[in-house]
Order: sequence, then structure tokens, then C-alpha cells
Amino acid sequence: MGRTRTKKKAASKATDSPAQHNSPQNSPSVSALLEKAQSLIVQCDYELAQRFTRRILEQDPSNPEAKEMLGVSLLELGEIDAAREAFLSLLPPNPDAPSPPPPSAHLYLAQLNDGDPRLALQHFQAAIDILSVQLKGKERATDETSRNDEAELKNNIVRALVGQVEVWMDPSYDLCFEPDADKTCENLIAQALQVDPNNPEALQALASVRMSQQRPDEAKDCLEKAWTAWKDMDLDDPRLPPIPTRLALVRLFLELSLYTPALLVLHGVMSTDDQEVEAWYLEGWCFFMMSEQAQESDGTLDELTWQELAKDSRDCLETCKVLHTNQEHPDTPLLDHVAELLGKLDALGIAPSPIDAEDDEGEDGWEDQDGSDSDGDVEMQ
Repeated sequence: MGRTRTKKKAASKATDSPAQHNSPQNSPSVSALLEKAQSLIVQCDYELAQRFTRRILEQDPSNPEAKEMLGVSLLELGEIDAAREAFLSLLPPNPDAPSPPPPSAHLYLAQLNDGDPRLALQHFQAAIDILSVQLKGKERATDETSRNDEAELKNNIVRALVGQVEVWMDPSYDLCFEPDADKTCENLIAQALQVDPNNPEALQALASVRMSQQRPDEAKDCLEKAWTAWKDMDLDDPRLPPIPTRLALVRLFLELSLYTPALLVLHGVMSTDDQEVEAWYLEGWCFFMMSEQAQESDGTLDELTWQELAKDSRDCLETCKVLHTNQEHPDTPLLDHVAELLGKLDALGIAPSPIDAEDDEGEDGWEDQDGSDSDGDVEMQ
């Protein structure tokens, strides 16, 4: 299949500032400020969200929601140490920490472990313990709200367990070389699937473990089951896995040379956020490998020549490079690989598309060559 032109998403930028609401006669309530800060985070206006959360904390210094939103805003702004302090303020021994502390604080701190895998595992486990207690209180509930809460709790428990698996498997830590690492990962995934037997993220984690064990057929079965659980969902469905999880699925698809499902997942991601650096990188890498496969056969793949696939690869990688620079993206190895792939495309004589030529394609350009859409069923062969 060929590329699909993604629609540009209109940037939603809040223009309100806390000062506009600061009328002595009609000062907004803490709940109103919290709602505003949350909406700003959803709009990705983290700078303004930070200002609103600080104003809340001036009125209510121990407000846990404001502390968490402040931590999220600081994290997104790249102020890692300040974000860590915000999350730590929600945990004992801080005297203002709520009891029990929010599991989300532990989950964020697990990701901000500063190179200490054991500390990350401790935070993940603390979150799991808190969430498991909360889940027990929901298991006998019958109303729809409680069922939704139960599903969310299960998802968070599974994500924490999968997070532990990722720490154990991370080659940058020594844990992956320990004798019981493989068994520990198996046990953690078994726990996750016991909590939610069809959870896509748990199945993806199992597929990743199977790949590391050189069991690709079993990995493929896990991925097919994981993807089937959500591939027909609307892009605004709250049950859809988060973008990082979908991108991780794409990476596994590419490892197994499953290019069509990889492109379909990427189409969904880029329809949601066409500024996602890793999505452009993975799409470029996917087309590059498809081009290589086409060269090894009769020069075509899915009715596209290797040159067409290589050109699509180049366009994606060039876009990725621009976005990476503009966003000051922190993933340097990704950019290094982009440069390596562009160098190979240069050697093949594949030049970048002229900007005017891309613009002239208009609405008729970059459609799925096989006529399928992102909701179509695709067999993973």
C-alpha cells in the first residue's frame, strides 16, 4: 500500500491567562481553575497550564490535583528535576501528601528514575499495590460508571506491570543479564493477562518477550490478537491505546516485516497527530525496507516500484528531520538513523521531492494504493 496524506490538525492554542480571571470581585474557584488547567494540558499549552496550577497552589498549597498537573506541565516543558519534585510532594514523607498517595505519582516517578532501574521497579510496584486495592472496591459494582472505573484501573495496573517488563528487558540496564530475568518477565506478563486477559499492551509485551526468545511465530500471534482488539475503533475512542503504545506495536510489526499493518497503524496515529516525530520516522523506515524487499524480488511490491517506495521513504524521513529540529526532539539516536537512511537513499539516487510538487498533489495524492482504509481487515502474512 502507498502513503496516505494526513490532514493537518488545526492547532488549538489557549490565549487566556490567569490575570484575565483575577478579578477581586469575582475570583474563580479552585475547581474552576483546575478545570481550566486540565483543558490547557489537553490542548498541550503546558506553559499556561503551569501558571494556572501555580495560582491554585497559592490558594490551596496541598491540593493534590494541582500538584500532579504542575508535575505533568513541567515534565512536558522539559523541566525534569522540577517535575520530579512536584510528584515527590505527593508521596510520604511529605506532610501534605494525601493518603493513600495517587498511584499516578508513582507511575510518573518510575519513568523519571534517573537511571536507577530498581527505583523504577519500586515505584511501579507501589502504583500496582494502590491500584489493586482500588480495584477490589470496584469488582462488585454494577453501575456503568463503576464498570468504566474498573476498566481504567485494570488498564493502569497492566501498564505498570508492562512498565516493569520494559525495565527488566532494557539492555541499558544490567537487569536483563540476570539469570531470572526471563522468568520474571514471563511472570509479570502472566499477572497482567490475569488482570485483563485480552489487554493489547500485555499482549504486545508478550510478543516483545517472544521476539527476544527467537520465537517469531508466537510473537506474530500475540500481535495479531493485540491489534484485533482495537484496530476497528474510531480514532477518538477512549479505549484506543495511547500513541506510544501504537508506535511500539509498529516497531514490532517492522521487526516481523509486517509492513501493511504497520502502515495502517501509522495512518491512524498521524491522523491524530501529524507532528509526531517517531511516526514519520517509522513510516520512512517502513517504506525503506519495503523498497529493499522490492529490489530483491522483481522490482515491485504491492504494485509499487522500488523507486516509488524509496521516494516515499525519503519524503517521510525529510519531514521527520524537519520536525525533529523544530521540536528540539531529544531522541538523538533516531535522528542519527534518519541521517543514515537518507545517506543510503542518496547513494541510490533518490532525491527529495520538490515542495511544490508535493503541494500540487492536493487531495488526489497519497491514497492507499489498494483502496483500503484504516478500518479494513488486513491479514498479517
